[in-house]
Amino acid sequence: MKLAVLTPNVTALAQPSAHDIADLAQRGYRSVICNRPDGESDDQPSWAELEAAAAQQGLESRHIPVVMGQITDEQVAEFREALETLPKPIAVFCRTGTRAALLWALANQANLTVDERIAIAAKEGYDLEPFRQRLS
Repeated sequence: MKLAVLTPNVTALAQPSAHDIADLAQRGYRSVICNRPDGESDDQPSWAELEAAAAQQGLESRHIPVVMGQITDEQVAEFREALETLPKPIAVFCRTGTRAALLWALANQANLTVDERIAIAAKEGYDLEPFRQRLS
């Protein structure tokens, strides 16, 4: 499981399994946010399964499913609120981690410049350059 540390309190990653949720808890994560809609692919675990795994480990969890290219301002606001209120550190995920990193970048417009957000994501392997206009 590759962890992409965006900030000391937010890490993006690709789709975890229920076993990976336990590993995140052992690594000290206190919350998880899933940005992947249920049923996006046949091989993904359901949100109910991951939510149960998180609860079993004592982790807080949120499901904020988004579709790339269709992320609304309301979803960004919900993600921002989750980042502000959930116990930290927080692991955020989707299929590859790109949507999660993009939501993080969109939610941090007031805190970091566009170049800073794109550079942080790039350092961790996520190319947010195609979203520069939306990040402005």
